[in-house]
Amino acid sequence: MADKTSTITAGVALVKILEAWGVDHLYGIPGGSFNSVMDALDAEKDRIHYIQVRHEEVGAMAAAADAKLTGKIGVCFGSAGPGGTHLLNGLYDAREDHVPVLALVGQFGTSGMNMDTFQEMNENPIYADVGSYNVTAVSAKTLPHVIDEAIRRAYANSAVSVVQIPVDLPWQEIEQSDWYASASSHQKPLLPQPDPSLLSDLAQQLVAAKRPVVYYGIGATGAGDELVELSQKLKIPLLSTYPAKSIVPDSYQAYLGSANRVAQKPANEALSEADTVVFIGNNYPFAEVSNAFKNTTHFLQIDIDPSKLGKRHEADIAILADAKLALKEIISQVEERQESPWWQANIANIQNWRDYLSMLENKQFGQLQAYQVLKAINDIAEDDAIFSIDVGDINLNANRHLKLTPKNRHFTSNLFATMGVSIPGAIAAKLDYPNRQVFNLAGDGGASMTMQDLVTQVQYHLPAINVIFTNQQYGFIKDEQEDTNQNDYIGVEFDDIDFSKVAEAVNMKGFRVTKIEDLAGIFEKAKEIAKDKPVLIDAVISGDRPIPVENLKLDPEKFDNDEIDTFKKRYEAQDLKLFAEFLSEFGLSSNNGENSQGGF
Repeated sequence: MADKTSTITAGVALVKILEAWGVDHLYGIPGGSFNSVMDALDAEKDRIHYIQVRHEEVGAMAAAADAKLTGKIGVCFGSAGPGGTHLLNGLYDAREDHVPVLALVGQFGTSGMNMDTFQEMNENPIYADVGSYNVTAVSAKTLPHVIDEAIRRAYANSAVSVVQIPVDLPWQEIEQSDWYASASSHQKPLLPQPDPSLLSDLAQQLVAAKRPVVYYGIGATGAGDELVELSQKLKIPLLSTYPAKSIVPDSYQAYLGSANRVAQKPANEALSEADTVVFIGNNYPFAEVSNAFKNTTHFLQIDIDPSKLGKRHEADIAILADAKLALKEIISQVEERQESPWWQANIANIQNWRDYLSMLENKQFGQLQAYQVLKAINDIAEDDAIFSIDVGDINLNANRHLKLTPKNRHFTSNLFATMGVSIPGAIAAKLDYPNRQVFNLAGDGGASMTMQDLVTQVQYHLPAINVIFTNQQYGFIKDEQEDTNQNDYIGVEFDDIDFSKVAEAVNMKGFRVTKIEDLAGIFEKAKEIAKDKPVLIDAVISGDRPIPVENLKLDPEKFDNDEIDTFKKRYEAQDLKLFAEFLSEFGLSSNNGENSQGGF
């Protein structure tokens, strides 16, 4: 922009705005209504990389994954009409997970707008709900400003911005003086400092609590050391939301896991027995419908977002603060205390649960199950591996069986929970972190929704390890039908797809494994291949339901011996004990608290 007397096409100016904001790649499929922007992308191809996907939904999902992984804005595009509407699933994923994404949508040229021309429609209302910023560009001169504004708004609101672009505008010449990028002025908001008096009150409540737990969400990212230090100092067990897995090492002795259904048994049991909950950076979406805190006497909350304070439960103390800053101050105000019976009972319960999971993972005989496949993944996973995880039983099983630390990254479609996200997520992860090991973990239901873009990994030389868990069913939904429906299963079972052959069809090496004893050898081969090429393993597993920790049938006061025996046999849970047994062992009584599952 040194020569202010020269001109530039509005399309090239648009692309230069993206570059100024640090965008180095974007996803989409061209169309007649978007070819002017494609022309500009070609002119700038040495500075920004266009990634051709095979479905616009994949592009939007990958853009959302970019934002989740890096914090930087993800960018995708689609042509007028169906190209744009195909973006919606990925855009809603971004909106619900509060990450910045920019969607560029083609439109018929201005001379044909409002004339019922081909693929021309009033697109703005389509994106009014998903887009925090949603406009149609009306002139070439203002187009770069609109893109710059859209990016600023997406960052400011952690949200989706959508811009519809009439195809004739990007080809038009504008003056260099007509545009600039505001990226150099972008700043992150200062972290709110915690109120000292409120922190003191919260620390005193914690010290006085008899049965405390710390329940944290992804707002505690980066505060894992402080969470563990507070836990060890005051002997407080930790539980997290599922998306917050890996903030604290899964191996930490007092990590209970997550609650509800995509959950671990110790977390559900401790939450129902706790008298004090410290709710940190957490927006647990099942809180009200599951009555998660009905047995809680004191609810203490720390959050950086004022709209979250008091949202999920009435708070005795609510503190507007960054989690890490607040935790550091609380730690400085409390003295280390001895192990309590509450702490000891939780530690014993956690160990009993982990022994159960280990037993499942280390089985040497019988039909192949998801548990042994996840152990094989752990065995070849590098310390900083990234896991792109689809939606369904794969979330539940990965939550319990993947062994993660803060060096790892894992992500899924957290709140929108759209299936098909893991293949796009793996594409994004390899683009963002080319030197890190990346896994795509998906059930056969989710994989079948976006499997065409396995070829995108091949086309762009993105060496991910794709693991498909094949059992010819939408397992998570099938399990819901078992619990809620009056009649037989319907719509949840389907014919087999051999994904190893799908891989071969797109020039990717594929394996199909059906036996426990073959896992180690195949996964070692896949690890070697993935040093420079993508690879796929299709693991044919049983249709076994993972143990429903939200609906245990182990309590002899609620179930007869036949029901308990049937439950234990089905879930191989002969040695699994109730938390109440450990409470009794350490001199405490159970309040017989339990939470409902909530949801649909």
